[in-house]
Amino acid sequence: MKALEIIQAGTVPYQEALDWQRQLAEDRIAGRLPHDVLLLLEHPPVVTLGRNSHAKHLLQRSGIDVFEVERGGDVTFHGPGQLVGYPILDLKDYRQDLHWYLRTLEQALMDALGLLAIPAERNPGFTGVWTRGRKIASIGIHVKQWVTWHGFALNVTTDLAHFDRMVPCGIQGVVMTTVERETGSGKREGLWQASVDAVLEGFKRVFGVSIVPSPEGAARPRHASLRTPVLAEPGL
Repeated sequence: MKALEIIQAGTVPYQEALDWQRQLAEDRIAGRLPHDVLLLLEHPPVVTLGRNSHAKHLLQRSGIDVFEVERGGDVTFHGPGQLVGYPILDLKDYRQDLHWYLRTLEQALMDALGLLAIPAERNPGFTGVWTRGRKIASIGIHVKQWVTWHGFALNVTTDLAHFDRMVPCGIQGVVMTTVERETGSGKREGLWQASVDAVLEGFKRVFGVSIVPSPEGAARPRHASLRTPVLAEPGL
C-alpha cells in the first residue's frame, strides 16, 4: 500500500504555501522525495486566478491579495474556515489520466461529506463537489511530469460573504455553502477536526493509500522539503 504523508500545517500565507508545494513537487519529480504528501492548511483571505480565469469574474479586486497561478479553473477565494488540501502525488503510481485524477479527488471529498452526513453530488460539466445544488468544494490542479500540486478547498466554516467579490469558479448564479451550514449544528467546536478526519478517510478509500502523519508536522523549519523516506505502518 502506498504511503501518503499528512502535514496539518495550520494557517500558512498563500505565497509561502505556493512555494512550499512547488518545491515538494520538484523534489517528487526528481526522486528526492520518495513518497506522496498531502498538505492540509488554511490561508489568510486571498483570491486566486487560475489559467482559465476571466477578468470580468473578479468583481472587486481592492482590499485583498490576488494571485495568478498555474492551476486550472477560474477565480476562487481562500480564507479562514476553509480546509485547503494540496496533494503532491506521483500519478505514475496511480493512473496517468488527469480526468481520472479530478474525478477521484471529487470522490474523496464526496465520501468525506457522506461521513459528515452531508449528501454530496457532482454537477455535470463542472469540476468540484455540490450538495443540494450548492457548491461546497472547489478543485483546481496542476500537473508536471505526472506529479500533482494545487488541489481542493472545502468550505467548513468559511465566511461566504467573501465570495460576493467574484463569480466563484466563473459559474454564473452558483450558490456557495459550508459544512457548518449543511449540518445545521450551530456548533463550530470539533467541526474542523471532524472534517479533516473525514477527508483523510476519503483519501484512504479512493486512492488506496496508508495515511502516515508527518513525524515533524507543521514544525518543519521554513517548510523545508521532505526528503526522508516515510514507511507505511499497517493499521494507520
